Amino acid sequence: MKYVTDIAELETLYGTPGAASLRKVAQRMTPEYRRWIMASRFCVISTVGEDGTDGSPRGDDGPVVRELDAQTLAIPDWRGNNRMDTLRNIVADGRISLMFMVPGSNNVVRINGLARVTTDVDLCESFEVQGRHPRSVIVIRIGEIYTQCARALMRARMWSCGDESQELPSAGEVLAALTDGEEGGAVYDAAWLERARKTMW
Repeated sequence: MKYVTDIAELETLYGTPGAASLRKVAQRMTPEYRRWIMASRFCVISTVGEDGTDGSPRGDDGPVVRELDAQTLAIPDWRGNNRMDTLRNIVADGRISLMFMVPGSNNVVRINGLARVTTDVDLCESFEVQGRHPRSVIVIRIGEIYTQCARALMRARMWSCGDESQELPSAGEVLAALTDGEEGGAVYDAAWLERARKTMW
């Protein structure tokens, strides 16, 4: 199998980017990008660290990020599995990318920038939900914002193909298979669902 290993070869293969794909890039929140991002309850965070890369979904009951100023966003680190892959990477290497999605829209808004993890008490407490606070907050300095071509979500029929999850293995089934039945299964799935309801924040 032949691989492309030279940037010049890659550029020859794909040609020059369209003018609009370059002119749509902003270095801070604009009114239009602000409306879009504040409508997003879900994003995917990509980071890189000493042990490799990580992609992590983030969601909230309302905007998934908060704007601190036109070039700074904040994401509360709500309850998860305590692997801390994203947080470890940010502490080691602050480069970060985010992909914001809104159900029904085939557009994706992307942000690239630099992130840091803070335990600032006032900031953490400002995200209070049902008396609970995140243990830390990811603060992102925006480098660039731009819209992603809609073709990927259009090809996938992301919002129009209905529920295709019925035949997929559950998290409990995956865990049971990887542990030869020592963990996981239906009991795990049932217990996790109840635990998630109680520990959403």
